[in-house]
Amino acid sequence: MPDNHPIIAWNEAGVAKSARWRSETATPPPKHVVIADDRISADAAFRLVCEGTALLWRGDFQNARQLLQALARRAEAKPRKRQAETAAMAFHWHRQAQSQRARILNQLLIPFDADHGVPLRRAPDVRLACAAAYGVEKDAQPYIASLRGLQGLIGAYEWRKNGVEVPLLGARIHPHYGVFAPVRGEYLTLVGQTPLPGMASAFDIGTGTGVLAALLAKRGVKHIVATDNDPRALACAAENLERLGFGGQVVVTQADLYPEGRANLVVCNPPWVPARPGSPLDQAIFDPDSRMLKGFLSGLAAHLAPGGEGWLILSDFAEHLGLRSRAELLAEISAAQLVVLEKIDVKPIHPRSMDSSAPLHAARKAEVTSLWRLAPC
Repeated sequence: MPDNHPIIAWNEAGVAKSARWRSETATPPPKHVVIADDRISADAAFRLVCEGTALLWRGDFQNARQLLQALARRAEAKPRKRQAETAAMAFHWHRQAQSQRARILNQLLIPFDADHGVPLRRAPDVRLACAAAYGVEKDAQPYIASLRGLQGLIGAYEWRKNGVEVPLLGARIHPHYGVFAPVRGEYLTLVGQTPLPGMASAFDIGTGTGVLAALLAKRGVKHIVATDNDPRALACAAENLERLGFGGQVVVTQADLYPEGRANLVVCNPPWVPARPGSPLDQAIFDPDSRMLKGFLSGLAAHLAPGGEGWLILSDFAEHLGLRSRAELLAEISAAQLVVLEKIDVKPIHPRSMDSSAPLHAARKAEVTSLWRLAPC
């Protein structure tokens, strides 16, 4: 059987070598790779990575961590762009800066054994964290990946182990790697407190961790279908709902938005920003051309039982960035033959909304999260 994994190639001590390449952000393997160890200075390393040369680390693991921090400081110290004339311009410049920073930091690479062990001095045991993200592979082989990517895996594994406390559930939700964690509690409060249109059935479109399906089950909805198109999200939701004791109430199924049939309530919390994801991991945040939002709205009327409602959970952050106007949203609702029964608003309480030094602070400070109660005309 051919090996369909991307391959990274380099020269080491005059010998041509290669290995599998792994990148959860779908970044292709770097074309230029040199060996680096504890002797390289941060300035020399920064010059190389800025030129597009990746560094394959052969030194002490903890020194690699320190070098990555030094690279991050140098990346942050680069001259800032001129003052943006519009919020949309500021947003795009911010994303460009993030992308450039990620490109630089992802150039520091480390080797992995087939069992996800890191064969470097003073390297931590990261096998469980990597296995949780990658799953079990029958044809496992050694591979190369970025140190920054590994740090993301380790952080995600800690989130998965510890979970996120959801007061309305009286329990924790455990997000898997690549599945957006429910850290914005204000939208959970909206779903947990808005009067239900019926108790018989509900659909949770784009379930993610399964948190909204769990809230509806906790409130007594008898039968819930939770859909997603991402295998990681489906596994995550199924595990959370089973752990919480809602496995008998909620069916988790793969679907592009809607399952078959109708329900008394259809809930959807689509990505809030209509922009192109920079990587597969961004898909929970960015919705290109509002595709998921439009798909939810256009299919809603056909999937509501008589007297049913659709609940759209949406922040107006994109409006403050100039990426989507309120008039455009209302036009999409009208085009889908829907009416707005009520819009329930809540102000975000996350730290960035109160940090004046945070990027895009003006938009974050003005942001409002809303639950739109929708029904067919």
